[in-house]
Amino acid sequence: MAHMVFCAKYKQEMEGLDEAPFDSDFGHKIYNNVSKKAWQEWLEHQKMLLNEYRLQPWTPQAQEFLVEQMQQYFFGDGSTLPKEYVPPAAG
Repeated sequence: MAHMVFCAKYKQEMEGLDEAPFDSDFGHKIYNNVSKKAWQEWLEHQKMLLNEYRLQPWTPQAQEFLVEQMQQYFFGDGSTLPKEYVPPAAG
């Protein structure tokens, strides 16, 4: 049976992740409160942040920034877009 959660982003019961994304209290908070759908959307958002801010994900500064953005994305007012960001044209 699928792991079900009340998704913090969508505010409804949805299928959760198969396992915690990282072994920490925050990773378990995500496992218990974030749906697979919301997590996939975060991964796309994270790619955009990495590219727009030209982050090197192995650096502690980038990791700290991404965790802060993830906290806002799921449990706050939403992750902010870079000022210069232009979404790709739909097509």
